[in-house]
Amino acid sequence: MGPAGNRGWLLRLVIAFSFAQAAVSMARPAVSYRALALGADERAIGVIAGVYALLPLFAAVPLGRRTDHGRCAPLLPAGVVLISGGCALSGLVDSLWGMAIWSGVMGLGHLGFVIGAQSLVARQSAPHEQDRNFGHFTIGASLGQLVGPVAAGALIGGHDMAGSSALALLVAGAVAAVACTSLWRTEQRRTPHGSRAAGGERVPVRGILRARGVPAGILISLSVLSATDVLTAYLPVVGEHRGIAPSVVGLLLGLRAAATIACRLVLTPLLKLGRTLLLTLSCLLAALLCAAIALPVPVWALAPVLAALGFCLGVGQPLSMTTVVQAAPPDARSTALALRLTGNRLGQVAAPATAGLIAGVAGVAAPFVMLGGLLLLSAGVAMRSPTRPPRDATPSDRPTSAHPTARGREKSGS
Repeated sequence: MGPAGNRGWLLRLVIAFSFAQAAVSMARPAVSYRALALGADERAIGVIAGVYALLPLFAAVPLGRRTDHGRCAPLLPAGVVLISGGCALSGLVDSLWGMAIWSGVMGLGHLGFVIGAQSLVARQSAPHEQDRNFGHFTIGASLGQLVGPVAAGALIGGHDMAGSSALALLVAGAVAAVACTSLWRTEQRRTPHGSRAAGGERVPVRGILRARGVPAGILISLSVLSATDVLTAYLPVVGEHRGIAPSVVGLLLGLRAAATIACRLVLTPLLKLGRTLLLTLSCLLAALLCAAIALPVPVWALAPVLAALGFCLGVGQPLSMTTVVQAAPPDARSTALALRLTGNRLGQVAAPATAGLIAGVAGVAAPFVMLGGLLLLSAGVAMRSPTRPPRDATPSDRPTSAHPTARGREKSGS
């Protein structure tokens, strides 16, 4: 099962990621609704959403270092256990502080799972396959983001909002546990394409961050994830203020995720535009669409805005992964991916907290204007991001499309 051959490992990884992400995407709006039912205001919602990312913030780089030295697969079941437990226990506690703590545990599990899974894709994909394989991998996230909010919206509602949201969190915990059924033979015994050799010299974090392309990839990923995260956490609040039912909010979030899936299914032909141009245009359009959500438009007008926004946001995550992997030193690619996730978590801490403060002062729609500004900055950074691996990369780290002999050896698994 070479990297360029049978990709059954990737299919199993996508299935597992779909269940894990569905659980998280179901739990995030359920946490918001349950917190509202327990008396939380917009600021408290922002704090709880931020705690989801706070605990993982300190664990990302150590987990990346460990993965550079060893195997990726053990992180996957460990992450599933933490996600499942965090979801279920968030629905059992009756205090806002308790919900914040277990939300942090859920975030830690999600981080561990994603670091392990992204490192697997980076290690087991040839450089010329990385855009495609990361795009397919992130379809798992999009499927989860499609199903999760819709399921949450179907379960939450009625007079007992606290009880129905607690039920949704318990169901999310069960959904996460199903991911374990697909976590077999996801990691190959050999270590292809530049994975870290045992005993190799550790690359300092500063050296990784100085690599051209790594900071750009981190900022683009942070902006895209912040937009997705704040949208998931605050669209229920916008819906409450505009009289939109939770089931409709769930369908709108699901529509956004469906458009993201559509984007990633057609990512390969879109790449003919070039990675730099594609990242720049997608961030620019997403900025304008985020700002449009702040306008007092009816529900029927929100649907096409969210669909277009979901399509644009589908570009940033997989292409930022490839940008970071190809720019980082070969012996520190898992750590570089972990630094990218650290940036994501910083955004998940700062963006909801800032959104909560802005919403408390300027109204619940104002955070989407903030996200528009962040995405606009990312569009400018994307214009300067590199599109090729650095010149000093080893031959095995360069795209093999220009080397037919090397590509033939990869396909034969030699």
